[in-house]
Amino acid sequence: MLASPDLAPHGGAPAGERVACEHAGTCGGCPLIELPYPDQLARKRDEVAGAVARYAALRSLGVEAVLPASPIVGYRPRAKLMVAPGGRVGLFAKGGGHEVVDIPGCRVLAPALARVAAVLRASIASAEAGGGPLGPHGAAKPGWLRALDLREASDGGASRVLVTFVVEKSSVTDVARLRAAAEELMRAAPEVAGVAASFHRGDGPQVLGSETVPLAGATSVPDRAGSSVHLGTFGSFVQGHREQAARLHAMLADALLSRETPGRRPRVLDLYGGSGSLALGLAAAGASVRLVESFGPAVGQARAAARAQGADVEAEHADVADAVRAMSERRETFDAAVVNPPRRGTSPVIREQLARLAPAVIAYVSCDPETLARDLDHFARLGYRADALRPLDMIPLTDQVETFAVLRRSEVPAPTILYEDQGLLVVEKGPHEPTTPQGEYAGSLLTRARRIAGADGAVPVHRLDVGTSGLVMLARRPENVEAWARMLSAGSTRKLYLAGVRGVTPIKGSVARALLEDGKLRDARTRYRRIAIVGGHSLLRVQPEQGRTHQIRRHLAAIGHPVLGDQRYGHAPTNRHFEEKHGLDRTFLHCSRLEITHPITGARLVIDAPLPGDLRTVIERTSDPGDGIVAKLSARRR
Repeated sequence: MLASPDLAPHGGAPAGERVACEHAGTCGGCPLIELPYPDQLARKRDEVAGAVARYAALRSLGVEAVLPASPIVGYRPRAKLMVAPGGRVGLFAKGGGHEVVDIPGCRVLAPALARVAAVLRASIASAEAGGGPLGPHGAAKPGWLRALDLREASDGGASRVLVTFVVEKSSVTDVARLRAAAEELMRAAPEVAGVAASFHRGDGPQVLGSETVPLAGATSVPDRAGSSVHLGTFGSFVQGHREQAARLHAMLADALLSRETPGRRPRVLDLYGGSGSLALGLAAAGASVRLVESFGPAVGQARAAARAQGADVEAEHADVADAVRAMSERRETFDAAVVNPPRRGTSPVIREQLARLAPAVIAYVSCDPETLARDLDHFARLGYRADALRPLDMIPLTDQVETFAVLRRSEVPAPTILYEDQGLLVVEKGPHEPTTPQGEYAGSLLTRARRIAGADGAVPVHRLDVGTSGLVMLARRPENVEAWARMLSAGSTRKLYLAGVRGVTPIKGSVARALLEDGKLRDARTRYRRIAIVGGHSLLRVQPEQGRTHQIRRHLAAIGHPVLGDQRYGHAPTNRHFEEKHGLDRTFLHCSRLEITHPITGARLVIDAPLPGDLRTVIERTSDPGDGIVAKLSARRR
């Protein structure tokens, strides 16, 4: 029950009060439930502001107050509920692990979902006692059920629910018995419009399996979000709050369709378009929309909804990166684009190719502030900037926050200067950009550096790989290169890198191994010292004594400690883990310091490059806050 019947204007909870729930002490589903709602909103804004503050290019970006939700209880249109022996149907307990907390009377489920969940809870308890297909997997008597996926849909009338049984796939799984259980559920719960089975194999982390089979009733149900009606189906994505989703639709239409396109409908590209909720809303507002989605069933639902409504939506089933690259090669044009990616954000390829398509405006809808900040930092180097971020409370009582950003074409910024004199520039290179122009990339460090006064003829003294960040030396004029290159290879020069590598290395060591270069084996030696252990892996200070191609990456891989995120020499499962969990979408390698003697003055130069925001994010997410690793790295530079 709520603490008071007097609701605040934002609805759902009294101003300054808390939502009471009997499961709050054990269930991990609503981690902010014990905070007053205004404090929850403030914390979410701080999370967005903290993410962008890690990037120098984004520090002037305004972060608005979080748009509050109404209501904040009884709002969730979808629930993935785990099933465990003992009749438990709920979520994992606080503190991690896989202990399932039974949550009858959950405060956040939409009423229709709560009613269906109650019927299922009783059926599961009965099946566990007497045996049956809906008995919990792992119970004393044979049972197949691992989880439930409940999806509410409403087109202005009574709510209807799609139910997915997540069952363990084995030789004894009987689809006919599952069909009988589905039909029984539909008789017991009139809200249920259709039932399917999702077959799960093994102990993978995903709740849903890769194979879904309809069992009874409808396979899709009309569902309204704002001005659009799309088709909800089993396992399909839906925004966490219906009223907030309607506000998001209005914000998108205002941002993307405000430009005049005389005589035609504005063309909008919708990436990660799902079953078409955003695309159909934009089409209803007057746009011609091209939707791209990699999940085939969702594309089919988008096409069916577009046909039924006569909406100007073309839905393409394709990998998003492949589709955008093909559009760029065909030189297709769009007035605007909307990007609504999963938590891992967009890939570097998608950002590059979207910039090549050159829409006037890009709307980015993000459910993860840290990958949003990483992507906005890259977009800024590609010539797209946001003026402000608008967070929305899409999932009240949780620590999740949705953020809306509008990016417009702007001038490509010059790189930050770390040192300069009459003959030399040392500048900061970001990740995902080549040192010099390459055909598959929209820009380069050198192109940006030539925007600096007196550097229109600059040439590189050395280069960094595309995925490596840090300091790069540029001679202002070609005749300056030889003297600086000679000093760069001198024995007194030190070029230091920060590297994150797989596994725990010795505290220090060196790798002396010849490397094949230009058809010849050439001597190469790399020294390293471990400066921290983060998330079971090592943070190293690395000094290559030569500058062979990929020397650090090849040497560290050769001793069984490849650089994290290295797609060529690295460990693919570890790379995937760091991308999905920590947003690392490039090699964890940063050229952090140069110690070199000036070839003319003889002065000893020590030049440092600050830790980039994406690597700082990875360190902070994988280390104990009390370790203060980022602060220690900053102190070392001083």
